[in-house]
Amino acid sequence: MSQVVTRIAPSPTGFMHIGTARTALFNWLYARGRNGKFYIRIEDTDRKRSTAEANEVIINGLNWLGLDYDGDIVSQFERAPRHVEIAEKLLKNGKAYKCFASSEEIQIFKESALKSGASTLFKSPWRNADPSNHPDSPYVIRIKAPETGETIIQDEVQGKISIKNNQLDDMVLLRSDGSPVYMLAVVVDDHDMGITHVIRGDDHLNNAARQNLIYEALEWNIPVYAHIPLIHGEDGKKMSKRHGATSIEEYELSGYPARGLRNYLARLGWSHGDEEYFTDQQALEWFNLIDIGKSAARFDLKKLQFLSGQHLKNSDDAALLHETLQFLTKVKKQSLSEDKIQLLNKGLYCIKDRVKTLSELIEKASFILNSRPIEMSSDARLSLDETGLAMLEALTPHLQNATWTRKELEQICNNIAESFGVKFGKLASPIRSALSGQTKTPSVFDMMLVLGRNETIARLTNV
Repeated sequence: MSQVVTRIAPSPTGFMHIGTARTALFNWLYARGRNGKFYIRIEDTDRKRSTAEANEVIINGLNWLGLDYDGDIVSQFERAPRHVEIAEKLLKNGKAYKCFASSEEIQIFKESALKSGASTLFKSPWRNADPSNHPDSPYVIRIKAPETGETIIQDEVQGKISIKNNQLDDMVLLRSDGSPVYMLAVVVDDHDMGITHVIRGDDHLNNAARQNLIYEALEWNIPVYAHIPLIHGEDGKKMSKRHGATSIEEYELSGYPARGLRNYLARLGWSHGDEEYFTDQQALEWFNLIDIGKSAARFDLKKLQFLSGQHLKNSDDAALLHETLQFLTKVKKQSLSEDKIQLLNKGLYCIKDRVKTLSELIEKASFILNSRPIEMSSDARLSLDETGLAMLEALTPHLQNATWTRKELEQICNNIAESFGVKFGKLASPIRSALSGQTKTPSVFDMMLVLGRNETIARLTNV
């Protein structure tokens, strides 16, 4: 079997849609899992929308998602001369023809067909015209589609699809201004790039039959098709902004770890038994086209959050620290001192277990990231009443000479609470407030162990 070669071919629209990201992931998984190649082609023939900034958004999205690619990024627009060359070749070989019909004539034809109940597919009078009768006027180049029989699409997801050729028109290849159409450009680019598998959204399924006409006219190998269902919102309708974030960048800025989103997107429309949480390596080993479902996948934010939390929980601390610092720099525009970085690294063990995003992780790590004087929330301030302050005052002398182990800290705190005739929870609240300024934090003992003796005592005495 020849080497697998896949591609992602997004249009630069100003953001990278979650559906485009999943399509890219499926292509990447299929190629990389088989030691194949994965290419990027920017379909930038719409010059109004195609800007350097839009291209950068796509590349940044793929880079953040961790989808490495081979070779240089291909610009479809820059390959226009090659597309024209192929159209001219088809014309020369009698597989295409010049059509001089005006837009007005085509409109009249369609209106007449509607009235008579006939097919509105345009039948050009120039298909078999003698070139000696060609006028000196603008023309398009059309492919000669077969008029009988059927076109078969063997799709790895949708199965066998048959389309009668009398339902296919003589598609335009070159416009009257000499510019190539999208359908031609896609086929030529895929052929020249050596694409073996075209994995794309099923909104392109109808295009496959028309593109096959070009492959067959040129006697080129047709790639393996896999048209994957679109992503819908939880209400079953096509994913849009009313369902929440639709761009990759929004998930990045919200603090979702890239590996968590990769896991979720891989599971969105594809399955490996009942597995929900899996690593990149497992996805690369398991991913195939056979197990992609035919029906639209529904985006489930709660499941994404769960999987993201699992990936954060199971992260290596060094890698998670690096990821968190990158997130802080990019999103929060915040950098940490070396002392804070060391403290954060020390405290990740008690922070990462119950968070779903890096944003939540940073919020939970506020007791580390904040400096004295600690800013108090209104709820935290309530626990620092007369009794709360009295308990803190009684506690701090005992901490001066403690061995600073969890066991001894627990014993000291329980003794202080007992001396005030209360359960430990009544003492934990003012400790939590003094150390963090918040009411929801890691265990007070974890915070004390992470902050160390001197900082803990300083915060308890400066409230």
